[in-house]
Amino acid sequence: MTLALICGQGRLPRIVADAQSSRPLICVLHGFEPDGLTADLTFHLETLGSLLDTLKSRGVKQVCLCGAIRRPPIDPARLDAKTAPLVPRLQTALTSGDDGALRIVMELFEEAGLSIASVDDLVPDLLPAVGVLTLKTYAPQNAVEARIGERTVAAMGARDAGQACVARGDSVLAREDAAGTDAMLTRLARDRLAGSGDFLSNPINAASDMFGGLLGDATDWLTGGSSADDGGILFKAPKPGQDRRADLPVIGAGTPDAVAAAGLSGIVIQAGGVMILDRARTVARCDALGLFLWVREKGG
Repeated sequence: MTLALICGQGRLPRIVADAQSSRPLICVLHGFEPDGLTADLTFHLETLGSLLDTLKSRGVKQVCLCGAIRRPPIDPARLDAKTAPLVPRLQTALTSGDDGALRIVMELFEEAGLSIASVDDLVPDLLPAVGVLTLKTYAPQNAVEARIGERTVAAMGARDAGQACVARGDSVLAREDAAGTDAMLTRLARDRLAGSGDFLSNPINAASDMFGGLLGDATDWLTGGSSADDGGILFKAPKPGQDRRADLPVIGAGTPDAVAAAGLSGIVIQAGGVMILDRARTVARCDALGLFLWVREKGG
């Protein structure tokens, strides 16, 4: 066995495992069990050093980090002798942004002689080609919103602070935080049901976004703006300079429902940088809800 999956929650680990010609070793961080996949090894962060030794002893040459995790605190009582020397670096990882934390963890695997494969190396079909995948296509104002979304996510990513935002007209309604994309969309849906919205309930932020849009791209403002049938877009892209071997952004079959509940018109993802899980189901759900799904070239 040469491949091990270092798994977190969600369906992604099962998809990666099923795509391999032989079953990889399934290693699960305790408390973050993936959907539909049984662990061969369960480990704690405090026993990471021992896990690295175990992988090498089992002939593992390559690992893939896949699935969602939150940052568990380090419990000194659980630390083993193999992991104790790693604690300063693990503590740095836990206090870094997502990308910085993953880089430190990947360095530890590499220093143990294990190469790191990206999910899209193992399952290339998860990255869709450029184009509109749905029956409905985007409107001109959505192209404006996509440019605003791209600028916004790039600025967020430079601070290691998220991979998604919601744009409507020439404003940014919401930005992803540590809680993730689903939480951002849930907040918008809740505000919508309450008869408000982030744009209305945060007028200072909204005004700042509008003013920034005017200065950054006057043409966008003149040709953009919201129309009666334009609820805005979810825009998702990787962070600038992101290490593609871990934490590439993902959408899946549940995303269209969350987007529709938030009152948006469609989804825009960066080509080559965002994976779609259950693509057929995701596209079919977008079609059923009257949403568009646009795989957009960066800078397009």
